Amino acid sequence: MKRFKAAVIGGSGYGGAELIRRLLLHPDVELVRVASVDFIGEPLSAVHPNLERFTDLKFEGISPGEAAKGMDIVLLGLPHKVSATKMPELMASGARVVDLSGDFRLRDPAAYKKYYGGEHPHPEELTKGTFVYGLPELSREAIKNARYVASPGCFATTVELALLPLAKAGLLSGAVEIVGITGSSGSGIAPSAGTHHPVRAVNLRTYKPLEHQHVPEIVQTLESAGGKQIVLRFVPVSAPLSRGIFATCFAHIDAGVTAERVKTLYAEAYAKEPFVRVPAKRLPEVVAVSGTNYAEVGVHVGDESDGKRVVACFCATDNLIKGGAGQGIQNMNLMLGLDERLSLEDPGGYP
Repeated sequence: MKRFKAAVIGGSGYGGAELIRRLLLHPDVELVRVASVDFIGEPLSAVHPNLERFTDLKFEGISPGEAAKGMDIVLLGLPHKVSATKMPELMASGARVVDLSGDFRLRDPAAYKKYYGGEHPHPEELTKGTFVYGLPELSREAIKNARYVASPGCFATTVELALLPLAKAGLLSGAVEIVGITGSSGSGIAPSAGTHHPVRAVNLRTYKPLEHQHVPEIVQTLESAGGKQIVLRFVPVSAPLSRGIFATCFAHIDAGVTAERVKTLYAEAYAKEPFVRVPAKRLPEVVAVSGTNYAEVGVHVGDESDGKRVVACFCATDNLIKGGAGQGIQNMNLMLGLDERLSLEDPGGYP
């Protein structure tokens, strides 16, 4: 018999699909119910065809409180702004919660209003830090003791992992320029002009330049890790991929810091991390992590110029797994006192 019981709320989207898949494979956590406002009464395979004959569960049209009843943990695959409205009922249930939306990642209600386009319905939960930010590579011990975790965004995870060693070493400050290339699944299951295949498959285009909602999340995280007065200039780019993010980040460090020191910082920062790899013979690439919870990180240090060095930092992730639901499962494992690698160690396919 499995030790813990879990529910997924918002299980009909791409993030929900990955949560469900990982939970069905989990040796210690039983997926008991999946709540959704769509496809009520239909089998999960009606939306997620990869689950055909894999489970008898059906989508249930129940309230968050009903979904959480008797559960050890609830995982939310709800959209931004929706998740925040459901949280009081979930918190009253007594269950632990992992939220994949952006509704509880920030500490500043004003930043939430600016980047998410509306007042937060429960700003007090932001200012008092009710939710632990769920980046295990930075906050593992806090996650272990948390009742409520806000899992990071996909771009945020990728950029933060690329820059975290510099921030922890106190070398990250001032302007940081980033180009982040992302696959179409990051836009969600509902089709739109930006994700329509005939346009997306043959195209590259930017969107929300310098205004993406993950900007304050990344700054908040990197400054909490040791970065100073960071000014983030982030340009996201839509690419003809279903899955994957590739971030290229340019940081400016003191010329006295050698390339060898920077490379050592990266190697040491991730040497014991179960899901972050620093390839020895190549730089990161999306195909190496697609379909997995792994991230690949790399770094290249430029020559000295005007008292500074430019450091190009790279990171590749799967936006739905390490950038989304997989990291949510990793956080769940930590919160329940389990090995954080459970149901997440598959290496994916190649090519």
